[in-house]
Amino acid sequence: MVVINEEDVKRDEPPPHGAIGISTAYRISDAAPAPRCMEFRKRILHPKAEIGLHPIAHDEIYDVLSGEGTVTSDGKTAALKAGMAAYLYKGAVVGIKQTGTEALSIIVSYPN
Repeated sequence: MVVINEEDVKRDEPPPHGAIGISTAYRISDAAPAPRCMEFRKRILHPKAEIGLHPIAHDEIYDVLSGEGTVTSDGKTAALKAGMAAYLYKGAVVGIKQTGTEALSIIVSYPN
């Protein structure tokens, strides 16, 4: 077992896949020693930030903790808000964008 304090893995950085805006990343699973078989991360997309469109080689889940945004998968876009999750399929081209007045906080999980 590994217990991880989010403050120990927190860093401000541009979001992946396009560096659009600024985000706060919590690379939670990076603190778990190998071997591990999943990734589990929290990311806060600050106003107007987004994880740009990118192909995924595995299923992914974006779980919204707070804020509002839109998620795109293979050209289809849907609104997301707290209490919603997007299940994204292997092979899709996906991205997520902050759209509300407050930051968009999400959990991103996928197999390693």
